[in-house]
Amino acid sequence: MAAIRLGKNHLRWCDECNLPILENEKCPKCGNTTHEVEITPPGEVRPAFEHDIKMIRDLVDRQFGEGSGLELLPEGHVVLLNKAPSLDRMDEIIIDGRTIASIRYDLGKKWVFINRMQSAMRISKVMTKEYVVIDPAAIKFVQESKNLMAPGVIDASPDVKDGDEVVIITKERVAIATGTARMSAEEMISSDHGMAVRTKWYKPEESAVIDKENSWDDAVRTNENVIFRRRDEAIAFIKKTIAQYDKPAIVSFSGGKDSLTTLLLTLDAGLKLPVLFVNTGLEFNETVEHVHDVCKRHDLQLIEEDAPTDAFFGNLIQFGPPAKDYRWCCKTNKLGPTVAAINKNFPKGCLSFIGQRKYESEARHNKPRVWVNPWTPGQTGASPIQSWNSIHVWFYIFYKKEPFNVWYTRGLDRIGCFLCPASDLAEFDIVAGNSDRYPQWDAYLNEYMESRGLPKEWKDYGLWRWKKAPQSIKEEVQRVTGKDVSELTKQTKSPEKGPISMKVQEGYSPCVIGYSIEAALSRPIDLDRLAGFMQALGRTVEKDPDGQWASVDYITIYREGAIISKASVEQDARTEIERLFELVIRSEQCVGCGLCAARCEQHALYMKDGRVEINPDECIWCKECFGPCPALNFRNTDDDM
Repeated sequence: MAAIRLGKNHLRWCDECNLPILENEKCPKCGNTTHEVEITPPGEVRPAFEHDIKMIRDLVDRQFGEGSGLELLPEGHVVLLNKAPSLDRMDEIIIDGRTIASIRYDLGKKWVFINRMQSAMRISKVMTKEYVVIDPAAIKFVQESKNLMAPGVIDASPDVKDGDEVVIITKERVAIATGTARMSAEEMISSDHGMAVRTKWYKPEESAVIDKENSWDDAVRTNENVIFRRRDEAIAFIKKTIAQYDKPAIVSFSGGKDSLTTLLLTLDAGLKLPVLFVNTGLEFNETVEHVHDVCKRHDLQLIEEDAPTDAFFGNLIQFGPPAKDYRWCCKTNKLGPTVAAINKNFPKGCLSFIGQRKYESEARHNKPRVWVNPWTPGQTGASPIQSWNSIHVWFYIFYKKEPFNVWYTRGLDRIGCFLCPASDLAEFDIVAGNSDRYPQWDAYLNEYMESRGLPKEWKDYGLWRWKKAPQSIKEEVQRVTGKDVSELTKQTKSPEKGPISMKVQEGYSPCVIGYSIEAALSRPIDLDRLAGFMQALGRTVEKDPDGQWASVDYITIYREGAIISKASVEQDARTEIERLFELVIRSEQCVGCGLCAARCEQHALYMKDGRVEINPDECIWCKECFGPCPALNFRNTDDDM
């Protein structure tokens, strides 16, 4: 996966003080020149907490032998992690001013430690596993970017297998290179030809171990000038934006580090703004507790809007599992309650300060600092920390000595819903082992898998997280399982109930007024309910006295699901059938978000018992109700239109 640069790398290092330095070419503490730390873009560097350090040490001990982990990461040193692009998850490890190694989560293997030269030099004297001893005559060839061939192997630890991450050392235990074994230890030693190790890091380097302890308190104090500069700019932005917009201001607080920083900045600005927290019903219990604790400690008004109890699990029968490219749950569980909260508490709109940063994604990188979200009528969003990097956020929180969400100390680098499909398999491993909420989702996936005849790999490799898996995932799954993703996602059983889809007959048939389109829905519909919504298509809706069909203008729908659309020109026929299908979805699969009702200035649409209703007599056929709709935008679309 290609690395994407979303902004400047702000991480530098002072070797004299052995401290991370943000932005400054001169160390604020000693005045010496700092150097830029080489990291993979986008460069979202974060602190390694005690959990992270223990996990890395344990992993290194398992792979390379007891004591290797502590030799790699000694006590009393600041350690940082940088999330790098990977098929699942990969973190670069930074200590003593250098990126020394990586940990990577692999399908089928889970966490693997990947040495670079710096880490290899640190552990080479104590490692007892996964090493290959090189013939002195072969050293220069390896260091000239050649792979290590079997004749150049003197010895190897017995545990080495094809595919293992290994360190190439001399008899004196000097690290020469790192790479991936292409033979077992026995084969390397006995063979007189063939590749023994495919090398990755092989150029000689000077050891970068700095024998000087430090702490995060030291790092924060040394970087106070940057923290203060960014804080003051953000405060000025907050005050200026409030003055520009004649709307009540609030803080949107999710319980994560970025929204916490935004909230703290408004306090530093001398403001006590109301705090909006949308409890999606899928939050970690600790997140909800954290939000309440923050608001209580700072004496802030908390506006908490809860998603309907069955907003997620009640809608699964309609939509199925959410996916990275099919995140219907964001609309039903977050957007709907957000719209409801704003309409209820700020009927004339509001200015919401949100912890959005450009380093998070390409989409957020391209967003302005102040924006209007079309999905949330009345809300203007503004981000005081748009240009902040993750390490800026953490330094500010550390400076404020503010308690933060405990899940960051358990291995997560971002906080969201406990079953978010955007999560990596590595994150699900962490959640499954630490959250009492995850068993409910695990049970649902098991039931879904069984009811649809899906294989075990569908769940094990998180294939439910995509409607259309990217090519890189397809190739990796093929490599690990020997099976094509299409085999592992094909449903061999059909549920009795499910979402509606629409299939259109191939081509068009001329008729008396031009063209017609024939289509069929996947199941029967409530025609009586739909007939009221069809008012939005035209002035008069005709209904069959026997209740078998309803028609408006030149489009007719039958109770069993057949549809015929006629028009003078092809595009009109297609437009009308698409609009009718939108009404079918809204009528049958409304999730209760209220977006269409909010757009209806005539109040012909209204909410009742958790779904939208229509008063046909109030409808003026303006078609303003046609627009963003979670039920429509996030429906299953296997073969429709």
